[in-house]
Amino acid sequence: MDNHSKHPVFHRNVVEMLAVAFEYCRFMEKLENVDKLALASYLLKVLPLLYVKGELLPEIEVEYPEANERFVIEEEWEGLFNHIRIILGTDDIYFTFDPPAYGWGESLKTSLAEHLADIYQDMKDFVVLYQKNSLAAKENAVAECRHLFLDHWGPRVASSLLAFHYLYHDGDKPYFANSGQ
Repeated sequence: MDNHSKHPVFHRNVVEMLAVAFEYCRFMEKLENVDKLALASYLLKVLPLLYVKGELLPEIEVEYPEANERFVIEEEWEGLFNHIRIILGTDDIYFTFDPPAYGWGESLKTSLAEHLADIYQDMKDFVVLYQKNSLAAKENAVAECRHLFLDHWGPRVASSLLAFHYLYHDGDKPYFANSGQ
C-alpha cells in the first residue's frame, strides 16, 4: 500500500459513503415507475444508511479549495422536486421542528420533495466530484459532503425519516399537513 492509498479520502468510511450516495442518486433518477409506498419503503432503508455514513466521514483538510465544484443544475433539481411532489401528493407537506437556532418549540411545515431533492443534489455533487481523477477533487468532495452533512443534508435526512416512517406504516400521520391537526 503506497502513501497515496493511505490518504483519508480512500478510507473505508468514505468508500462506503460513496456507495450509499451513488445508490440513492441512482434510485432517485429512476422514479418513473415508483409509487408512494415503494418510495417510502426504499427511503426507510437508505436514509438511515446515509445518515450513519455521513456521521462517519473523516474531517479532511483541503489543500486546494478551488478544486471544489457543484454539478446539479437548477433545472435538474426542479425536475426531481416536481416528480417527487407528484408521487407524494398530499403527503408531501409535513410538520417538523425549527432548527436549534430558532428554538425547538415551534412546529414548521416543510416539503419532503424539497428535502429529498436537496439530499440528491448534495449526494450527486459528492459522487461526481469524488469520481474526478485528482486528489484535490476527492478531498473537496469529502470535505464538502461532511460540511453539508452537518448543516444541510444530515438534518433533512433525520427529519424526513420520521415522516416516511409514519407514511409507510400508515399510522396516525400526525406529522402530515393533510392530517387535519
